[in-house]
Amino acid sequence: MKQWVADIIHQKEVTAMPVMTHPGIELNGNTVREAVSNGKVHAEAVIKLTQAYQSAAACTIMDLTTEAESFGAEIAFSDEAVPAVVGHMLTDVKSINELQVPSLSSGRIPQYLKANLLAARAIQDRPVFAGCIGPFSLAGRLYDMSEIMVLIYEHPDEVHTLLAKCTKFIEKYCEALKQTGVNGVLMAEPAAGLMSNDDCKTFSSAYVKYIVNKVQDDNFIVVLHNCGNQGHCTEAMVETGAAAYHFGNKCQMEEVIKEVPPTALAMGNLDPVSLFKDGTPEQMRKATLDLLEKTRQYPNFVLSSGCDTPPHTPIENVNEFFKALDDWNKL
Repeated sequence: MKQWVADIIHQKEVTAMPVMTHPGIELNGNTVREAVSNGKVHAEAVIKLTQAYQSAAACTIMDLTTEAESFGAEIAFSDEAVPAVVGHMLTDVKSINELQVPSLSSGRIPQYLKANLLAARAIQDRPVFAGCIGPFSLAGRLYDMSEIMVLIYEHPDEVHTLLAKCTKFIEKYCEALKQTGVNGVLMAEPAAGLMSNDDCKTFSSAYVKYIVNKVQDDNFIVVLHNCGNQGHCTEAMVETGAAAYHFGNKCQMEEVIKEVPPTALAMGNLDPVSLFKDGTPEQMRKATLDLLEKTRQYPNFVLSSGCDTPPHTPIENVNEFFKALDDWNKL
């Protein structure tokens, strides 16, 4: 995988890796509920998209509820929308101290491991990236996002206790994902973007770095995604030592990429909602070409969506995204 990163940087053409599974789910005639609950349905959606598009890598579903569910959080499911955490299961400092780190047999983790195993076996022409949540984002889903921001200042030691438990579980999960044969993990840590750069280092990056040091090697890399970053905590992201960084549409890609080491990939950041889902093919083409122009001087740039493309993203917009890139590369 280190060679894959180096090859992308050194090749003349720009590559694309949109975070995209839902169009594959819909092309196969399945619902969101089926895909997030059944590993076989999930894998078939990922495989379908690799057959349709020349993405640099395949990505499994970005589901930010799987790990929280394993800890015991209540999850709301829908045929049409991504799962969501209902309320919050931790209510005070005492509940943090009593929280147990679950096993990998809890919740839907076994189905996600199955999905990654099947995708890794079927897709041999490009890397496959699993998905997982980041430590601070998981902590926020367990304790409540607003409440944990207050807790950082009132009881920082308890936040670290919770983060240590979240990190232990995510590390176990990443090790298990690694065993499925996938080539890396896209770690979604959007809640870290709610903090200052210094707090992001303390309450997110230090824990992400621990996981990176445990699992990242020549054959398996971590892509750190933070769509909450508006450009203010890129330094903290880079401090993790991940092999690649994935940015959301809240920041200016041509600015944040300046802070990414030239040996690491910088991915992003076309709006998944206003462009991929709600835009027209013409708007998608213009935005794609504009972004390619702004990042022209950075060989480590990888064209991507700013986050997971949502359900009911028109396939015409996805087609135009790849066509615009193809036309750019022919110039």
